[in-house]
This record gives sequence, C-alpha cells and structure tokens, in this order.
Amino acid sequence: MAREREVDVVVIGMGVGGEHAAERLAEEGLDVVGVEAELVGGECPYWACIPSKMMIRAGNLLAEARRVPGMAGETRVHADFAPVAARIRDEATDDWDDRVAVDRFVRKGGHFVRGRARLDGPGRVEAEGQVFTVRRGVVLATGSRPQVPPVPGLADVPYWTNRQAVSAKEPPESLLVLGGGAIGAELAQAFARFGTAVTVVEARERLLPADEPEAGELLGEVLLEEGLTVRTGARVTGVRHADDTFRLTLDGGEEVTGRRLLVATGRRPRLDGLGLETVGLDPAARALEVDGRLRAAQGVWGVGDITGRGLFTHMAMYQAEIAVRDVLGRPGPDADYRALPRVTFTDPEVGSVGLTEHAAREQGLRVRTGTARVPSSTRGWIHKAGNHGLIKLVEDTDRGVLVGATSAGPTGGEVLYGLAVAVHAEVPVTRLRHMIHAYPTFHRAVEDALADLHQNT
Repeated sequence: MAREREVDVVVIGMGVGGEHAAERLAEEGLDVVGVEAELVGGECPYWACIPSKMMIRAGNLLAEARRVPGMAGETRVHADFAPVAARIRDEATDDWDDRVAVDRFVRKGGHFVRGRARLDGPGRVEAEGQVFTVRRGVVLATGSRPQVPPVPGLADVPYWTNRQAVSAKEPPESLLVLGGGAIGAELAQAFARFGTAVTVVEARERLLPADEPEAGELLGEVLLEEGLTVRTGARVTGVRHADDTFRLTLDGGEEVTGRRLLVATGRRPRLDGLGLETVGLDPAARALEVDGRLRAAQGVWGVGDITGRGLFTHMAMYQAEIAVRDVLGRPGPDADYRALPRVTFTDPEVGSVGLTEHAAREQGLRVRTGTARVPSSTRGWIHKAGNHGLIKLVEDTDRGVLVGATSAGPTGGEVLYGLAVAVHAEVPVTRLRHMIHAYPTFHRAVEDALADLHQNT
C-alpha cells in the first residue's frame, strides 16, 4: 500500500520553471516536494540553450578567424570539434550539476523524488510509490519534447534530435537538417562551420517562418554564402536509411542525402501520463490551458513549455514567478505576453519582440513599418565582414506605439533589449524619435528605422 504524506505543494517536473518555482516556495517556508525523472534543470542546461550556444560560440570564433585575410588556411576545422564537444559535455551535461541542484533544493527545505508523478484526483499526487495530498496545490512543469512530423519512414530511422546533435564528439561528413526554425538554423550553421556539408530542408517558403520575412530571407542568404544548401518550400515525402546514408525524398521526386539526419521541426508540450483527466483537464490537448495567474484548474498551476506560450527558458522563469506569487496568495499583475522576446542565435543573431507585421494585421491593427539595414549604419560600415543585419519596426498607427520589432545583426539579441522595453512600456514613437542614440553603436540603426517609419506616414 502506497505511503501517504501531506505537504503544501508538489511540483511535477524540475526543469528551469519547475526548479525555480519549487525553490522559491521552499524559501518561503512551504513544505514542497519536487519530482523529476531526468536531470534537474531540464532541457536547457544539458541539451538545449547552454550546450548549443557553446557550440555556436566556438563556430563563430572560427568564422571570425576566416574573415581575417590570411587566417583561413591556418584554421584547423575538424581537429577543433572534439575538444569543443568534450568541454560542452564536461561543463554543461555532467551529472554533478544535477546533484548540486538537488542538494540546493534540499538545503532550502524541499523534498526531492527521482521519478515520475501523476495527478490522482483533486489535491492528490502519486510519485514512485508515494501519495502526496496537497494543502495548497500542484505545479505542473513537465516541459516539452521534440515534435516529429509523420513523414513516411522517419520513425524507422536513427535520426538525431537536438540531444544527439549537441552530444556529438565529431562533426559528421554531411548533415541533413529537417526544419529551418530556430533550432534547425542554429545547429545547421554551427556544424557547417566545423566542416560538415549541411543541407537544410524547410517546408515553408523561408527560414525562421515565425519571424519577419526579411529576417528569414537575410539568414537564408547568409547560409548560402557560407556554403550550406538551403531548400525552402520543400516538403519531405519519405525517409530512408541504408549504407550509413539518410535519403530524403522531396515532393516532385528529388532526393537529398546525408550521413546524419537532424529533426528540428519544433517541440510539443508533455501532457501525457500526468493524470490530467482526474482533475477535469484534457490530456489530449496540444497544451495546458492556463489563465493569467497560470491556473489550469482549482489548485493546479502550469508553467513553462507545458503551457505552449512560447517555449523559452525566460518564459518558464517568468511564468514560474507569477505562479509562485499566486500560490502564496500575494497580489500582482497577470501574465502579459505582448512583449515576449525571442532570439535565434545564428550569425547574424535574429531578435524579435511582440508582433510581426503579418500578425499585427491579422489582429486587425492599422500598422506601418520602418526598416534600416545594419551595413548602412556607421557601426555596420566599421564592422565590415559579418555585418549582415536589419532593424524592422511595426507601429500601431492608431495608438502611435510599437507593437513589434526585429533586430538582426552581429549583436541582434542585445540590441533587442531597448526595443523590448519600448514595446512593453508602450513608449510613444514620437518620444523614441527624439532619443539620443549612442554613436557609433549597432543599436543606433534603430534611429534610422524610426526615420524610415516617419517617412512612411
């Protein structure tokens, strides 16, 4: 018979959002149980954000070296990959990090359970032979998993997801990347810079389909310049694997091949096996529906990828803080996603915040846009090689405020910060036009985009 224990809160899933919520609640003196089947910290530190950005950083250094006349011939590509990959594993995926995280949670008064948990009706959670009854509630933070498209033959071949890609010890001779979104584009460019022949296949008409068309087109041009093969508007109709070679058949009959296949077609929230039906929620839903306080049902909160609200680490942390406040019964604003920032860490980096022009028009807003090219700015001219980039602003003309912006360039993600503040705070465009922009900086190109916006009045 399962042992029963009464606690204040159970957190199911200790990725970045769940870990943050569990630690914060424990710090407040609540009796908190955290349950995790894999590694505490989740996807980000072990298989996603951190190791991928380390690979990208190393690849960017090689690219910069090649941009210096006379350096290209001295850059050893394949020999550099193994120590980089080994360091990634040592610094980002060692189990010791997990043990440290568990120990930190326990020192704060939490109780940790290694394994899986499920709801067993209102106020009850089963976890590894134990039953917890909760006084305050349950926080669901089980994250997401790779979304694999139903392409004939794909389920039968040994494809990579991001986990296998960042764990590679040597760059493959050639790599097929199925999906041209953020994950696919980042890893495609990183592997190419280590000497892999890369082909990116994207079903939609451009890379980064969730971003502004200009950003996806710019990145496509850069990847082509760097020697990658980019196939957009190409639907895969079949996958085969034989003789250590993957073969993708495209609609129309053309075939592309590679030694490895990376599937990067997005991610999907993990809802299965959580017992959602026992509290009146739909386990077959695409995501856990939550309100502005992150409540999914009475005494049940959801944070992070499971909510489907932008699958980003910063979103999980943001939502976790709101859920913690609500569990504690403290006042505060509801979740506000108007100025959600997102960055694709390619070279150029592509940062976006708020609505794209298309999304704004879809919402019925009257908009105008302003654009500037980074190479035309003073800092872009100084930067020379590797200065690809643009700024695009989307204004709601009825209110005179920005509702969206894109910053692509050598430091696109950093330049995005000021634009995110403008969108979040609804700063009038007229006030932005009269700001003093430091010279010569990349962010000064925002001034040019504002001028273009004004001319389009």
